[in-house]
Amino acid sequence: MNVAVIGAGSWGTALAIQAARVGHRARLWDHNTERAEVMQAERQNARYLPGLDFPEAMTVTGHMEHALDDADVCIEAVPSTALRSILPELARALPRSAPVVCATKGIEVDTLYTMDEVLGQGLPPRQPLVMLGGPSFAREVASGMPTAVVVASRDAVANHAAAEALHGGFFRVYDTDDVVGVELGAALKNVMAIACGVSDGAGLGTNARAALITRGLAEISRVAMKRGANPLTMMGLAGLGDLVLTCTGDLSRNRRVGLGLGKGRSLREVLDELGQVAEGVVTARSAWQLAQREAVEMPITEQVYAMLYEDKPVGEVLRDLAGRGRRAERG
Repeated sequence: MNVAVIGAGSWGTALAIQAARVGHRARLWDHNTERAEVMQAERQNARYLPGLDFPEAMTVTGHMEHALDDADVCIEAVPSTALRSILPELARALPRSAPVVCATKGIEVDTLYTMDEVLGQGLPPRQPLVMLGGPSFAREVASGMPTAVVVASRDAVANHAAAEALHGGFFRVYDTDDVVGVELGAALKNVMAIACGVSDGAGLGTNARAALITRGLAEISRVAMKRGANPLTMMGLAGLGDLVLTCTGDLSRNRRVGLGLGKGRSLREVLDELGQVAEGVVTARSAWQLAQREAVEMPITEQVYAMLYEDKPVGEVLRDLAGRGRRAERG
């Protein structure tokens, strides 16, 4: 296969490495032409994945039309806030039969569109769309460490092509038709990871972390099922699996944001030090908006939103979460 990967952050780079590792020709696109030339010459992404060399079958380009030339599969991996802006160029260069695999995780602010809805608006009608989710840190994928993910599409042929583009070695790809469940699980777990990081940064212990993960899953499940997701998806790779990884793993950018806030640092300080996108910061706002629109109770999301966007002190956030009234667990 010819596999085009649009977006040369850590995740896009890791997916291009994986596609090339399993025998495909992978072309990685970076919007910065000069940076693309440096990566191609140095054979690694020194900015995001230093020390990990590119496979021979992988190339980097700053020209989207070159990346997409004769592509059998396109993997889109740009930040959620940048996705809409690249769609006109992507739509012009994209082969009409090539499935677009969305590796972006988020919910668009204000419109509250999921990423497949954003893609559906900007790409030609009937362009096959596939969503990618599941517990997967970019550095571990790029390093060839064991990983299991899930692809979701309403088009079984496109789902198969997406899986074939990445499956192999220690990287397993499962499939499902539950697009809504995979999308919302992938997006909302980032908000819960910030909450867990805050708790850990404040030194509240592992009991508190486990409670936040469990009740976070309940929040995600409530809104996902309201939108038509299969509840079993929430117990799988895109739900529980991705949530546990992002809330506990040291490579989690969203957890690191929470850790900094829990230790009393400002959001700006934490993000400046991180130097990469933490999708949960943006998603906290859109998730809060979604909860209001769908009339779904999401107390953890509400508190993370208040902390990030209303300057609510961390101590008050933790106090208000712990002080909520008693209720039945299932509900």
